[in-house]
Amino acid sequence: MRLLFDLSPADKAAFEAASAGERILYCLPFDCRHDKRVDGRMVFTDKAIYKVIDAEVEARWDFSELSDFSVEVLYGCGAFFAKVNGHTTRLCRFISGRNLTRYSVIVEACNRIVGGDTENTVVSDAPERYCPKCGRPFIVNTHICPYCQSKRESYKKLWAMTKGLRLMMMVPLITAFIGMAITFVVPILQRTLIDDYIQNSNFDARENWFLHFFLIVAAIVGFDVLSKVISMVQGRIAAVAGNRFTRFLRTLLFEKIQLLSMSSVQKKSTGDLMGRINNDVAVVQNFITNLLPTYFAQLLSFFLGLVLILSMSPVMSAFVFVPIPFVVWAIYLFRHMMRRLNIKQWMKGNRTNRTLQDVLSGIRVVKAYGREEAAIEEFTDCTNQQAHQNEHTAKVFDTVFPLLGFALRFGSYLIMWYGNVMLFHGAMTVGELNQFNTYASIIYNPLMQITLIPRNISAFATSFGKILEILEEEPDVADAKKPEHFQFKGNVSVRNVTFGYESATPVLRNVSVEVKAGEMIGIVGHSGCGKSTLINLIMRMYDPTDGVIEIDGVNIKDISQQSLRSQMGVVLQETHLFSGSVRDNIKYAKPYASDAEVIRAARAANAHDFIMRLPEGYNTIVGEKGYSLSGGERQRIAIARALIHDPSILILDEATAALDTETEKLIQDAIDKMTDNRTTFAIAHRLSTLRNADKILVIDHGRIAEFGTHKELLDQRGIYFKLVMAQTRAALEKG
Repeated sequence: MRLLFDLSPADKAAFEAASAGERILYCLPFDCRHDKRVDGRMVFTDKAIYKVIDAEVEARWDFSELSDFSVEVLYGCGAFFAKVNGHTTRLCRFISGRNLTRYSVIVEACNRIVGGDTENTVVSDAPERYCPKCGRPFIVNTHICPYCQSKRESYKKLWAMTKGLRLMMMVPLITAFIGMAITFVVPILQRTLIDDYIQNSNFDARENWFLHFFLIVAAIVGFDVLSKVISMVQGRIAAVAGNRFTRFLRTLLFEKIQLLSMSSVQKKSTGDLMGRINNDVAVVQNFITNLLPTYFAQLLSFFLGLVLILSMSPVMSAFVFVPIPFVVWAIYLFRHMMRRLNIKQWMKGNRTNRTLQDVLSGIRVVKAYGREEAAIEEFTDCTNQQAHQNEHTAKVFDTVFPLLGFALRFGSYLIMWYGNVMLFHGAMTVGELNQFNTYASIIYNPLMQITLIPRNISAFATSFGKILEILEEEPDVADAKKPEHFQFKGNVSVRNVTFGYESATPVLRNVSVEVKAGEMIGIVGHSGCGKSTLINLIMRMYDPTDGVIEIDGVNIKDISQQSLRSQMGVVLQETHLFSGSVRDNIKYAKPYASDAEVIRAARAANAHDFIMRLPEGYNTIVGEKGYSLSGGERQRIAIARALIHDPSILILDEATAALDTETEKLIQDAIDKMTDNRTTFAIAHRLSTLRNADKILVIDHGRIAEFGTHKELLDQRGIYFKLVMAQTRAALEKG
């Protein structure tokens, strides 16, 4: 992230005169003052903050008198605040958006400077989020600016993706060129047929005229048949190449989505990702295998036809190009509108996909609240908006381009008039006029495509841009260049960890805890205090902003993600089952597990008995997300799935939340056995489930409030004591 902007020479001179050689750490722009747009700079040194504008230092605040830095979003702008000698003061205002994130980072940096740490003030190495050319935001987690993106670079990347299929993709090009050659040969035969045979009445003067006539007709028919055969071959090979390219690109996209970080995937809806894999890939495939060969062949035919008609009649050839400048100028003016229409059309279709996916995946909630009519209205609204946008786009295109096509064909009327004049004066034969008209028509086909090419290229560029957004997105969590693979024991060390999903609002602050292999650690605290966030950091779903997490003395950033998570068993509060059999869901964590191992894990999770009562036992299909099973049954299968591969670290996030009291006791007994000799982190709101925990970690507002055994925490009479007493009273009142 860019945190050091340049000062203009005049501003730099003013700052140097006022700062007396202080070291600049950061320099950020601000652009609002007294309800006017300005171009100012906030300069952060190791001793003070300077407000510089119009070659003048407007204000200076010494860090010794500053505290409690903050950023707030105001109406239409953002502001950077601090307490100056105990009084809250607005230091500057800026257009919220591109500068909001920068000032949010500066808040933490200023807190460090006030604390005396001027050597390690950079608190974020996030990449720049705004285009240096136009200032618009990049697409999330990429360096792609949809307005400044180079089309040439996009085509280079697309060409690189066709490696291995290029030879097959060249066949449609070759066949298109052969077909083009045939279209130029046939008019020559037609001219000979018309001038030498049909127009010539002196048949007796020529020997074997009927044989020659028959051979010419047969050649014309043969070339036509050959053209159809070539077209058929071209279509079949294009279909094969297109399907292979589609399979490759969809697989590449799916693989990349799997490699993206949780934060990236969660920012995109399932319907959005499905649309890119299915619809956008289909658009790109059609452009590559069908449209592109056609455009190249027509481009070549245009130049070849141009040479031929110029050789026949330069004057008549000029008529072909009379309307072209006007058409090209109109398309140039229309290009931005085409892009906007295609983007709007894509967005409306994407919204429909998202709504459809949300409603279908949450159909139980829809029916539970009787919201079927509302769901129908919402989906109808989406489809109506999509249909209206599609209609509007089609009307615009189908109005403008036919008019441009008519204007482009206007030259053919001039050719018809001038050709007949020459024919009347005997300067041209009927066959020559027919040949010229045929060649002119061949030229007009590429020219007519000029009116369609921008539309097709715009649609292709929109879809390919959406694909590149995924392919070029950098994961927030990535393996080291040479990650370590080892079987760890389970010693976990969390040291000075700070993390926030947004840099300005940390969820965890300076968390430190040491866990020995084989210990069971209970984690408690109010909702939103950071319990699940800590677990996610240990699993390396996210990387901490500051601090280190180690397993057996090795930083988890240096451990392969596959090696790290393959040695962890996880049971989440929201259980997800795949729409396969019960056996397949239990084996998901260990695909090659034997039936004996599956049954052993199911027994340990107290799931075997209810599974055997299902219609087909372990072969019963559970349905999408396990809809055919109860919440407790799904949870027990998830526990069995976590236990089957004997993990070194077991993570339980409200693992018994969906179970009744009787089943909870049975599952708890099974968990107690499985936690022996294995490091376990258990998040629970029901504190009774943590009775066998070695230690209990109490988190309060992102900080560790208490850490110790059950007895030690009760003796402290702190937060944990109050939670236990509150739950005990609730249980007595309920009883």
